[in-house]
Amino acid sequence: MTHIDLICGVDEAGRGPWAGPVTAAAVILDPAWPIVGLTDSKKISEKKRFALEPEIKSKVAFWCVAHAEPEEIDRINIREATFLAMQRAIAGLGQTPSRILIDGNALPKDLPAPAEAIIKGDLKEPAISAASILAKTERDRLM
Repeated sequence: MTHIDLICGVDEAGRGPWAGPVTAAAVILDPAWPIVGLTDSKKISEKKRFALEPEIKSKVAFWCVAHAEPEEIDRINIREATFLAMQRAIAGLGQTPSRILIDGNALPKDLPAPAEAIIKGDLKEPAISAASILAKTERDRLM
């Protein structure tokens, strides 16, 4: 039996604004279903993000979007709330990844697999790009 490396990409949206939750998404791509046009959600138009969202959700192997609420941000700070949302998204996948790639320069603690922080990962790793788009579209809809 062939081993399949389940690489999970993780990104967040809403870390900069002063209102609403911080939203994180975790995505495990399905290599059999490539998605054209994945990149950093901030580099594409709102229309393109919302067009890619259903394609991402239908073609990836696993995905989850999770939040840390404003009260949690106030209580534990934005950095820790971002990590909490990321942990929730990873836990909600329904599948433990082999490896986790997180956009940024720091990692949450207590992850279920080896992890790597990648600066500008949403431009370099398709799974992080997909997570970036799902987090951004979900948060935009909430706001």
